[in-house]
Amino acid sequence: MLITGMCFVAVTALVKFLGDRLPAAEMAFLRYLLGLVFLLPMLGSMRRTHVSARMWGLFAARGVVHSGAVILWFFAMTQIPLAEVTAMNYLSPVYVTLGAALFLGERLALRRVGAILAALIGALIILRPGFREVSPGHIAMLFTAMAFGASYLLAKFTVDGTNPTVVVAMLSIWVTVGLTPFAVVVWVTPTLIELAILFGVACFATGGHYAMTMAFASAPMTVTQPVTFLQLVWATALGALVFAEPVDIWVVCGGGVILAAVSFITWRESVLKRRAITPTDTAVKV
Repeated sequence: MLITGMCFVAVTALVKFLGDRLPAAEMAFLRYLLGLVFLLPMLGSMRRTHVSARMWGLFAARGVVHSGAVILWFFAMTQIPLAEVTAMNYLSPVYVTLGAALFLGERLALRRVGAILAALIGALIILRPGFREVSPGHIAMLFTAMAFGASYLLAKFTVDGTNPTVVVAMLSIWVTVGLTPFAVVVWVTPTLIELAILFGVACFATGGHYAMTMAFASAPMTVTQPVTFLQLVWATALGALVFAEPVDIWVVCGGGVILAAVSFITWRESVLKRRAITPTDTAVKV
């Protein structure tokens, strides 16, 4: 998870370094297009997997939602500081929890409701509406977190029905397809340096997701989740040292509140799962 955090902060730093010469939709498209090279090792697994019509529909729906999220994220990166983007990204698991209750029928206990409210308070601490201007970048990040949350919920349906490798590959393919028309409309010819930086973004993003998958396979979510707070620390330090962005204590506090709420939700889910699989003292021992 430490490596995951470093990779994701590197992604945000590279996108921030690119600036806003290239439109957000084009940067997002090129990031995914260049990242398709990482699908080559998956081609054999994809050919052997049968994909039903329903699954194709889920892949397409997730591609559309994820495409919108990526465009908004790239736009936000050019508008607001690194630390604020990182902190507001922590809202995605909160939206996943709400979506699971609304669409998957999962029970939303009072404690989880309290954690969700705490996370929303954390977002208000970051935004501080009425005390400072809420920019289009902040609005974009709110919808980015919602869209990523919806994407993760759709991933739940797809992972249950097919090979996880195919799920990852299909996301990359469908997002590339989904971003194509938006990129064409606003196309600005990129330089070789810009292409190299966007390929670096694809490399770090792929490495981050791979490291995160290894972390989830090696340790419980309750162990790995709190480590993600370091992303906010690194993003704040990088923004201050490299991009001369002032350190905003309200952003750090708000991000901490959101992450504490997300960690609590994760811990409660792990406790409930253990209760479901742990036999009672009176159960027959095998």
